[in-house]
Formats: sequence, structure tokens, C-alpha cells
Amino acid sequence: MHDFDYRDGKLYCGDVALEDIARDVGTPFYCYSLPTLHRHIRAFEEPLAGVNHQTCFAMKANSSLAILSYMAGQGLGADVVSGGELYRALKAGIPASRVVYSGVGKTTDEIDMAIQAGIMMFNIESEQELGVINERAGELGERAPVSIRVNPDVDPMTHPYISTGMKKNKFGIDVEASMAQYLRARDMENIEIVGIDCHIGSQLTDLSPFLDAVDRLKTLVEKLASHGITLKYLDLGGGLGITYSDEEPPHPRDYCRAITDAVGPLGLKLIFEPGRVIVGNTGVMVATVLFRKETKDKTFIVVDAGMNDLIRPALYGAYHDIRPLEAVNGARETVDVVGPICESGDFLARDRELPELSRGDLIAVMSAGAYGFTMSSNYNSRTRPPEVLVDGAKYYVVLKRQSYEDLVTGEKVPAAVRNKRG
Repeated sequence: MHDFDYRDGKLYCGDVALEDIARDVGTPFYCYSLPTLHRHIRAFEEPLAGVNHQTCFAMKANSSLAILSYMAGQGLGADVVSGGELYRALKAGIPASRVVYSGVGKTTDEIDMAIQAGIMMFNIESEQELGVINERAGELGERAPVSIRVNPDVDPMTHPYISTGMKKNKFGIDVEASMAQYLRARDMENIEIVGIDCHIGSQLTDLSPFLDAVDRLKTLVEKLASHGITLKYLDLGGGLGITYSDEEPPHPRDYCRAITDAVGPLGLKLIFEPGRVIVGNTGVMVATVLFRKETKDKTFIVVDAGMNDLIRPALYGAYHDIRPLEAVNGARETVDVVGPICESGDFLARDRELPELSRGDLIAVMSAGAYGFTMSSNYNSRTRPPEVLVDGAKYYVVLKRQSYEDLVTGEKVPAAVRNKRG
């Protein structure tokens, strides 16, 4: 469920016509619905009522301070993968005690920052990382809370670029090797073992891979207990999918019920790291048609948003529904919707049947609340778009559009270069 629908032939977010926002802020822009965000949080949290758990939103999906601040007020924590995400989480009011730090490439400065902040735990992704965190914690006079991210070698049946729980992936420690690392961690002076972690991939539309991974974790937890290693947390990651086109992912209540039934006897506090399922359908990206370009073989709809604004179609071949902001009941045509970037891979849709579009028409790229703005860039020296948050009849620009001045902020031309310009 989301708040984007047609009224009197115009596409609205809540009680605000998207074309009114476009008139005020220009295009392209991202638009998020606060009521939809609230509903999705509640849809995930309510089935967990009475379950000892902490939901840590996967910030890589959407790191808007406005959205994170709302999540903080709803009791959510954060799953972070960089020092910048940790900074944003704390800035948004999420307590460090509700922050889990994942990621295969934590720098020394990022490790120190997290230890000093007092995070819930590090998810350890390699043997060497464990040693470095032990060393840094000792230097800082602290004990670092850790869980080991176990790679269970489970096929998530998703796109290979977003599969993370198989032996061939870079993430985590092989389930067979993880016991040795737990025993090693047990003997480290500056490490406190607090949990076990597993994340197998993103945009999963079936429960069986989750349950397969849980079965392998349960076996490992029992082995750890036999070696005197008791845990507080069982971090089950995220990855639950959403509907972009015709997918039928499990409802969060079915996911939560299946997981809690499977792991309940362990008596551990459950950590969940949902991302896309919370924010994916809370947002859209709005763009303007610049030109129609018709060739013998193709009709191209050229818009002012490109792969630098929304890279998922180019990177993953991902599908996003595209809707005109003004409902059209006339002729339809098969087109490629492309952007202005100088790359053949710069497209939002290929061979898509859409209503006939003309120069100046506005379109909404749906389901863009996750991995949209967070993956945007300044490629081709394009300014990053603004972000707008809608709450009923009101909307707020929560991130202004970059200016050309912003593009060169921090850059310097050395005197040696200036003197050689001739």
C-alpha cells in the first residue's frame, strides 16, 4: 500500500498533486510519503509485538535525515556500513546502542568511531577484521561487542548482484569456518562475543531461503553453547522484497511469524535489518520529458533524469513502473525511456508500453524510495536532485537541489597549474 494515486486525472501523493511539487522545485526530484512510511514500519513491527527484538533499518536503502529521524521516534535502530552512515544515524537521533555495524571494509577510523560511540555490535566479516577490532579496542581501553556474520551458502534466488549469502560472495565468514573464529574471539582480551549474524541477499520473494539459513544458524548456536559461548543476539539481516511489477513477496507478518516460530526456542533477542520493504514503495522519482526521438527501429522518450539519478535499471536491469502525472486514456506505444547521460546503458525502461508522451509531460518512476537517491551521483557533472517529504496536504523540501557551485565546492586549482596554462 502507498499514497500515490490518481485523482481527477492527476497523480497525487497524499493530498498534494505531484505536478504542484514539480512546479515549485523543478525536476527531477524524489518524493516520499510519510504516512506510507509509517504504515510500513507498523506492518513490520506489529507482528513482532511481544517478541524480544530490535529492528535496525538498513540505511543503505535510504539515508535521508528526515526519514531516519522519524524512524528514531518509532523506536527503530540502524544497520550501518560506513562511518558516514553511523554519523547520519546518530545525527538523526538513533541511539548508538541501537546501531549494528556491518560491511566488509571497515577502516581503522570507522572502527574507532563506532567503538567510542558505543554501538550495539560489529558484524565481523573476516578473520583479519576480528583481529584489527580487538587491537583497536585495546588501544582505546574498551571491549568491542561483536557478532560474526556467517555465510550459510544459501541461494537467495535473487539477482546475483544482490545475493550475499553464498560461498562465492564476498560477505561473511563461511559457516564451516565460523566456529574457529568464535573460539578465537573467545580468547581475545578486548572482544565481547554478543551475537551471530546472517544476511543472504536482497529483494527475496520466497521464505524458504530465510528458513534454510535459520536452520544452519540454529545448529551453529547449539555448537557454540557446547563450547561455553553464549549469545545475546541473533541478527537475521533483512532482504524481504517488495512488488515492483508482478512479484508476490511474503507479507511482513508471514515473514515475522515464520522466523519467530523457527528461532523462538533459542531464547535470543532477534535483530532484523529491513531496508527496501520499509521504504521502497514510500517514494517516487518525478521527471520531465525533454524530447521524443523517433527512428526506424525505436521511439525514445528522453527525460531529464538519468542513471546518475536512479541507477537501478542500468545496474540491475531493474523494473520500475512508470506513470504519467496526468492520466491518459488514449493511444499507447512501445518506447525506451532514456536519460541525458552519455552512456548507452542510461535508461529507465526499455521496450515499455506507455501512453503517448510529448515534450513537457511529467512522469513518475514508481517504487523509488529504496536504493534511489542513496545510489545517485554527480556523473556528467549533473546536480543531485532534491528530496521532498509529503505529509497529508503539506510537503517539505528535506534536501535542496545541488547548485553548480556545490559541484565544485572543495576543489582547488594549484598555482602550478594556473601558471602553466599559458
